Amino acid sequence: MHPTVQAVTARIVARSAERRAAYLARCARMAEAGPARAHLSCGNMAHVTAASGTDKPAIARARGGNIAIVTAYNDMLSAHQPFERFPAILKAAARAAGGTAQVAGGVPAMCDGVTQGRAGMELSLFSRDVIALAAGVSLSHDCYDAAIFLGVCDKIVPGLVIAAASFGHLPAVFAPAGPMTSGLPNDEKARIRQRHAAGEIGRDELLRAEMASYHGPGTCTFYGTANTNQMLMEVMGLQLPGASFVNPGTPLREALTAEAARRALALAATGARYTPASAVLSEKAFVNGMVGLSATGGSTNLVLHLVAMARAAGVLIDWQDMAELSAATPLMARVYPNGLADVNQFHAAGGLGFMIGELLGAGLLHEDVETVAGPGLARYTEEPVLDGADLAWRPGAGASGNADILRPAAAPFQPTGGLALLEGNLGRAVIKISAVKPEHHRIEAPVRIFETQESVKAAFRAGELDRDVVVVVRFQGPQANGMPELHALTPPLSVLQDRGHRVALVTDGRMSGASGKVPAAIHLSPEAADGGALARLRDGDVLRLDAGAGRLEVLLDAAELAARTPATADLAASHEGIGRELFGAFRAAVSSAETGAAVVI
Repeated sequence: MHPTVQAVTARIVARSAERRAAYLARCARMAEAGPARAHLSCGNMAHVTAASGTDKPAIARARGGNIAIVTAYNDMLSAHQPFERFPAILKAAARAAGGTAQVAGGVPAMCDGVTQGRAGMELSLFSRDVIALAAGVSLSHDCYDAAIFLGVCDKIVPGLVIAAASFGHLPAVFAPAGPMTSGLPNDEKARIRQRHAAGEIGRDELLRAEMASYHGPGTCTFYGTANTNQMLMEVMGLQLPGASFVNPGTPLREALTAEAARRALALAATGARYTPASAVLSEKAFVNGMVGLSATGGSTNLVLHLVAMARAAGVLIDWQDMAELSAATPLMARVYPNGLADVNQFHAAGGLGFMIGELLGAGLLHEDVETVAGPGLARYTEEPVLDGADLAWRPGAGASGNADILRPAAAPFQPTGGLALLEGNLGRAVIKISAVKPEHHRIEAPVRIFETQESVKAAFRAGELDRDVVVVVRFQGPQANGMPELHALTPPLSVLQDRGHRVALVTDGRMSGASGKVPAAIHLSPEAADGGALARLRDGDVLRLDAGAGRLEVLLDAAELAARTPATADLAASHEGIGRELFGAFRAAVSSAETGAAVVI
């Protein structure tokens, strides 16, 4: 093993020892009772089976495994629309394998692409914890031997993982839907967005480009949070090898979905090899997830989600762990916004199977982990194929099919990963540097302070930002307004950077998983609404962002900064309308960004 991976893993194990032991003991107590259906009263069982048709006798006998299907299906979210057909496939496969499956419940699944720049985005991060709660309610009927989770996108997968960890005595298999086929190239989409932001083209042309990009069922094809989630589910062993990036509606995708049911039954206590979710969600699995995040230049949203997911499994990780692993991990992939390729092209070039093999060879991933495919991560270097009508796995690509998209660990795009930790007199923040050119890794400029995205865009349109500037958008943290993504700022800030200005963004909010070429110090903690120093900044203060040195600081004497009266914000408008009034308890209870911005753990 790489010495950094060894050291970080040992530190996490030591830090987590008490919490992890208590978690595993709780899961063991649940498992000791045996399959829960065997203990149901006749009245309980009658309710369980009342609408189960021909499956009723098998469920009531409590011999074959019964799978809970927890689904995030809806028609509006393109990545989740294919899940409409999955329950029928899963039920048929379970039946053929001697078991049964029931849809245990649904969870909400919002599309951040719809809510970007709108009030609904202020519910986005909180939806992760709502999903965990809803999945918990789904599984609380306590009549299942395993669970299959149907989810892909931004907050959905992390919320489902938190629920799977909470029910850690049950095996958990994740079954993705896959990415949509390639549409308008992502760099062309970005170019058109920038032209629209600059006022060079109208809405009609912009709409045509967007609809040519997002054009059918499946995950958006850029490497944002949804596809980063799918990478994590493979690297952490929660879904089948090679399952992430197979397109919806194909025979191979249907075969992988059916296999998910067979695997869930095999992993159940009633099956051949009991493997609960608590065994898969280990300290080493989370280290593997952090390494995968760095090697692929994945979404900054996972910096929050990984912390929350790990805590649900009794594992304590932090941003320092991520920074050290990123510094030791080579950047092996260039997928938009970190390059020109989309995830379909990444998959065709060798994809995750090649990447996992390279990282294992470099000692950067733990091979000795439990997975839903069996013991050991080596299985995840293989790729699924159809042998006639049968699903099989064969050795994955031994070499990259396109060195502009995917490179070996020994000859990467850069020697370090896609994420860096920033520290200084404003607190701690993270930055995604994989898409930022080296000449923009260090920015020093006067700040201009805002408290909404709209005010930034208005200042841009008025020409007030046409200079070297650090745009500060504060009171965007979880306590203030739910920590919305500020992706709508990417086009105007990109225009300013393309004009030759030194530009950066600093915020206690989030950027999209598609955040790209403009340096952005995000998730700044403590947030302005929680007494953070960000609330003491004033227009004209000079701020230095240095990704190479890991520094974020305002160039002020410490005494002067401390003596300033913190600014306050009228947040009433962010606390009502579009359902926001329902989440007051979440804003009051949410933890800091560094501890996952979590409510339920």
